[in-house]
Amino acid sequence: MPNNKRKNRGNKNKEVTMTPSNEKDTPIQDYEDDDIEEMQEADFKKLIRTLRSSQKQILELQKSLMDKIENLSRENEILRRNQNETKQLVQQETGIVTEVKNSIDQMKNTIESLTNRIGEAEERISDLEDREQERIQSDQRKEEEIRNLKHIVGNLQDTIKKPNIRVLGVPEGMEKEKGLGGLFSEILAENFPGLEKDREILVQEAHRTPNKHDQKRSSPRHVVIKLSTVKHKEKILKCAREKRQITLRGSPIRLTADFSSETLQARREWRDIAQVLREKNCQPRILYPAKLSFVNEGEIKTFHSKQKLKEFAATRPALQKKLKDVLHTETKKHGHQYERR
Repeated sequence: MPNNKRKNRGNKNKEVTMTPSNEKDTPIQDYEDDDIEEMQEADFKKLIRTLRSSQKQILELQKSLMDKIENLSRENEILRRNQNETKQLVQQETGIVTEVKNSIDQMKNTIESLTNRIGEAEERISDLEDREQERIQSDQRKEEEIRNLKHIVGNLQDTIKKPNIRVLGVPEGMEKEKGLGGLFSEILAENFPGLEKDREILVQEAHRTPNKHDQKRSSPRHVVIKLSTVKHKEKILKCAREKRQITLRGSPIRLTADFSSETLQARREWRDIAQVLREKNCQPRILYPAKLSFVNEGEIKTFHSKQKLKEFAATRPALQKKLKDVLHTETKKHGHQYERR
């Protein structure tokens, strides 16, 4: 039997090792064609079973690998999507950050511009305040200069008018017969016979004031008499104060010194206080040009201003009590005048 001989010879030359099919981890051996021909049927079946088992393992491994590859692909896709979304978010955030940065830069520029404008405005305000302060100081200096000039003019007018006597109450037109100078001589003769004979008393000028007669005035215009010397004026006024009642052709008139409007106003401001002091028997007098003199506690006191009088009265309770109402009224009056200004 040639086959059996070949088979036996083949078995002698080479041993065939079969791997059980149920051992999955056993490696599969490679078989040559001659070896397969010499294999018995049982061994061949075992080989086929082993190959099928190996094929099944390969398919399962392949499937497992495919699943892993698919999972990896899905994960990779998810990662890619996440990466794209992250990139988009980063781009959006970068855009937002850029916009915020640009907004901050714009705000900084705006703030800087506003700061510069505020600085310029403050400088302008400071300049305006300086100019206003300079204007106020200039106005104050001008007002002071005007007051000084008014005072100087008033003094000059008082100096010019110092020899003058003002006659009040002479009816309009009475001077047509003798003139104002003749009327004054008549006044001296009627009231001061001794003075009328004094040859040294000379009238240098006589006129009515104001220059134009106001038809609405109920009282006649004053008559201003300019004498040659102040001494004669003082002498006549002293006699008038002693006689008290002065007349012209039986009608009462008044003789006063002739002052500037500023001095007259200053003298008028003493009237209320002088009236109160007269009622209290303090013998008040308004001296030249606008000073108040009166007797207090047996002494003659003279004041140039109401402020000085108030300060003195504050140290004399009895005098302060006498002048309380009139001084309070004067304070309120000046307060209202200040508010109106």
